[in-house]
Amino acid sequence: HRAALEMELLPLWLCLGFHFLTVEWRSGSGMATAASQGGCKSVGGVTDCRKRRLASVPSDLSPYSQTLILDANPLKTLWNHSLQHYPHLESLSLHSCHLESINRGAFQEQAHLHSLDLADNTLSENYKETAAAFHTLQGLRRLDLSGNSLTEDMVALMLQNLSSLESVFLGRNTIMRLDDSFFEGLGHLQELDLQRNYIFEIEGGAFDGLTELRHLNLAYNNLPCIVDFSLTKLRLLNVSYNVLEWFLASGGESAFELETLDLSHNQLLFFPLLPQYSKLHTLLLQDNNMGFYKDLYNTSSPKEMVAQFLLVDGNVTNITTVNLWEEFASSDLSDLRFLDLSQNQFQYLPDGFLKKMPSLFHLNLNQNCLMSLHIREHEPPGALTELDLSQNQLSELQWTPGLTSCLRSLQVFNLSSNQLLGVPTGLLADASNITTLDMSHNQISLCPLPVHLDREGPPSCVDFRNMVSLRSLSLEGCGLGALQDCPFQGTLLTHLDLSSNWGILNASITPLQDIAPTLQVLSLRNVGLSSSFTELDFSGFGNLRDLDLSGNSLTSFPRFGGSLSLQTLDLRRNCLTALPQRAASEQLLRSLRTIYLSQNPYDCCGVEGWGALQRLQTLRIPDLAMITCNLSSKVIRVVDLPREVPQDCKWERVDMGLLYLVLILPSCLTLLVACTVIFLTFKKPLLQVIKSRCHWSSIY
Repeated sequence: HRAALEMELLPLWLCLGFHFLTVEWRSGSGMATAASQGGCKSVGGVTDCRKRRLASVPSDLSPYSQTLILDANPLKTLWNHSLQHYPHLESLSLHSCHLESINRGAFQEQAHLHSLDLADNTLSENYKETAAAFHTLQGLRRLDLSGNSLTEDMVALMLQNLSSLESVFLGRNTIMRLDDSFFEGLGHLQELDLQRNYIFEIEGGAFDGLTELRHLNLAYNNLPCIVDFSLTKLRLLNVSYNVLEWFLASGGESAFELETLDLSHNQLLFFPLLPQYSKLHTLLLQDNNMGFYKDLYNTSSPKEMVAQFLLVDGNVTNITTVNLWEEFASSDLSDLRFLDLSQNQFQYLPDGFLKKMPSLFHLNLNQNCLMSLHIREHEPPGALTELDLSQNQLSELQWTPGLTSCLRSLQVFNLSSNQLLGVPTGLLADASNITTLDMSHNQISLCPLPVHLDREGPPSCVDFRNMVSLRSLSLEGCGLGALQDCPFQGTLLTHLDLSSNWGILNASITPLQDIAPTLQVLSLRNVGLSSSFTELDFSGFGNLRDLDLSGNSLTSFPRFGGSLSLQTLDLRRNCLTALPQRAASEQLLRSLRTIYLSQNPYDCCGVEGWGALQRLQTLRIPDLAMITCNLSSKVIRVVDLPREVPQDCKWERVDMGLLYLVLILPSCLTLLVACTVIFLTFKKPLLQVIKSRCHWSSIY
């Protein structure tokens, strides 16, 4: 019976044993796979093995991986067998892998690979072997060879027969010139990046075969000029940071699709000659040497106002004639929306210049030599929303009263760092949508009363009253006198900067009460707030978030009450000697997140509030390491003070009258004894004197 029972249980024991063996084998296999992958992460079809110190491509990753990232591994060489286990790869990244060579059969099995990133390696060492490996990639669409020290000959060899390429990145190499065979056979190329090379010459026809090219980046090279520009299909051209002195588009009536042109940071002498027909909406020309010179050129004949360029292309010679003084006249700027002319040498804008740009909404003219600007009908265009005229030499703005809608769309107006004494009466009233106005560093004055629109003569003040749309106003360093008559009445200002106007508040913040409920950011830096203030009270500024009171002479901590939203408070460079205890406990610290307190003559014996401030985890003191205090003629950093009260402070807290008495009494006693000794030394003995005067008999 027992034997029969054991025979019946035998199949059960066999099944259980097989099950445990299977589980153990699976768990062991899983651990081996994780170890062999070297910590690579696989999600879906993407396998990420970056920064794993791999000396070779792992061979036991998922064979169905479509994207393999091996960046920052010291692979050095990509062997023929390195990728044979991954035939489904579509994207391969080998960025910064110290690659010196790629075997010619390394991509033999990669029929689906369309993106290859080989940036920041040293493929110039064995470029011929690498070029042979590329020839098997007939479906490659994106290739990044940036930062490989490649010359133009090396690149030309590597790009041969890669007719499927759509994007090529060749930045940070050593390419010096481009000839007409460099991009031969790349008829599908749409994006080409050649930035940060040493290109100083581009032969005519170098880009003729790139009929699908849309984006071209030539920034940070050494190109001296671009003449006869004829890439009609190009949409974005970046030639910034070169040494361009001329940019001349080809003549004729060809329609260009150019939308963005960046010629900034060059040495252009004249406004570029742009295509007659284009879709240009962004033109960047900052940091050049451009100007308009017609008003400065004395000539009686128009023939003297042209320049001729001799273009030699093989056996063909062309002569291009350009009018230097009205070079913008034939350009198509009707779609232009963004124009940056900053950091140039423009002294004036020709009549009709801005009228050619009816769609313009951003115009930057800062850091030029403009001395006046005439605002007339359609100049600037009615669509303009941002106008920057800062850092010029403007002494006046000319504006015809009654001219409406010229600045109706303007929202941001920057007139800072000029020589203005005021603005034309009614100009700001016409800009009914303006939200941000910067008039800092102009010697203006505020109009004491509303100005009549029929007043004649040059403007001598500025009136901000009833500018309902205005939200941000900067009047820093304008030499303003004491505010009177509620100069901001009728506005809803949220940001106000009155810094560096000494005495503007005249011992009272009453002139700001009209805008106190709406102010969120207030800067009163270096305005002469001093100990004459009994206490600054910002209780009515319920929405104030940022307050700058630095650079004054405050001796007392400001008062904040009511419903407070203050988050940042700057009290640097004042005359605070102690931090009031209430500053660490009152409602202020419920909302305050950042406070600046350095460069004040604090007394080390009066900084009991520091401990409470430092214990607040929600409060940040960025300049805590720079806060110092004075202790017995020594300057000590607050963070270095011991927690207990210093011994010197205990002496300072003793009753000074008692201390003086204790010090003076021994001195007086010493002086009395000294006088007695001297007296007895130079006179007769005291007993003899007494006896002689009292006639006492002597016993001896």
